[in-house]
Amino acid sequence: MTISHEVGRYIPYLRRFSRALTGSREGGDAYALATLETLVADQDSKSAATRLRPGDDPKIALYRLLLDIWAAAPINVHIDTSAPEDIDPSARRKLDAISIRPRIAFLLNALEGFDVDEVARTLDISPVEAGALIEAANSEISNQIATEVLIIEDEPLIALDLREVVEELGHSVVGIARTHQEAVSAIQEAKPGLILADIQLADGSSGLDAVNEILGELSTPVIFITAYPERFLLGQAPEPAFLIAKPFAVDALKAVISQALFFERKSRPATRS
Repeated sequence: MTISHEVGRYIPYLRRFSRALTGSREGGDAYALATLETLVADQDSKSAATRLRPGDDPKIALYRLLLDIWAAAPINVHIDTSAPEDIDPSARRKLDAISIRPRIAFLLNALEGFDVDEVARTLDISPVEAGALIEAANSEISNQIATEVLIIEDEPLIALDLREVVEELGHSVVGIARTHQEAVSAIQEAKPGLILADIQLADGSSGLDAVNEILGELSTPVIFITAYPERFLLGQAPEPAFLIAKPFAVDALKAVISQALFFERKSRPATRS
């Protein structure tokens, strides 16, 4: 079987994971492309140690390679703004590593459906360590600063499910909109810190279009929810950075909300008291 057949079916989901990991469509797709290019180059090089060996799980190998490429970029050193400014650089790097690895493990488990053993093999750690990282991420999510959330969803039961998850995480829902116009009107009354949006709305309009209009006035992270995620993971603009599938898994939604708010707060200018 060729490489394209072995890994091809995982590529859309690799893009989804990479976008969630980096917080942007452009950045995520760039790392996904670099992963595929590296994999092909390794297979073509007779002298190189191949990344996809006989007997390897191609999904594990693909995600592990992406994480290796992502981790090698200096820009991805996570800065822990809660640490003292005069902390020793080596100690800061240890604190940063503690913060980032639980989020990666949780994304693999909750968003991508990896079991604990698959998370462990992807991160080259033991299953016990993988389980501990996932639990640490759960704890971090429960302590996340609350924000106000706008839900754009035309199916009432799904909207209620989303509201329940959001409120369980400690956030508040400032509105539920069923159409493009309701969504645009909602932000005149509240300025949400997060938007959860269906892509196909009740009036036949696009949630993508509604959000694009809203983002002309706000700079707010958006998570899109769709029954057809593969249509929006082709590596073509415009596609969303954060995307989960219907019917959604609660842990997947928690993981993506955590990532979206992490990048939103990371992008804020530093303030001093």
